[in-house]
Amino acid sequence: MAKTKQVEVLDGIDAMFRAFSDRTRLRILRILLEGELCVGDIVDILRAPQPRISRHLAYLRKAGLVDVRKCGLWKHYSLTPAKDTFHRRLLECLEKCFSEVPELKADNARAAKTRKSGGCCPPL
Repeated sequence: MAKTKQVEVLDGIDAMFRAFSDRTRLRILRILLEGELCVGDIVDILRAPQPRISRHLAYLRKAGLVDVRKCGLWKHYSLTPAKDTFHRRLLECLEKCFSEVPELKADNARAAKTRKSGGCCPPL
């Protein structure tokens, strides 16, 4: 039986809130606000094991919050453009509501350094 449009919308909202409910996923989303990063850079910035980061990136992709772009051997992740008003406001909240959390500020500082240095993935 096909889901109604309203149920699909509510399922999408539920998935987004679940994605925001995990500390690692929140940290990933916050650093991706400033732009695309490869998985190796995300691992370095968050100082977390690669399997954990990959698992959370897969969850965020399934929730419709991140996109992946493959470039040679490297996978680059970015935030999915907002699909609707709810999604846009959730991203705005991510930017405004969490900007003063010390751990997220430290992640952003490391991400800025990584972006400035060019990161770990060599350009093709």
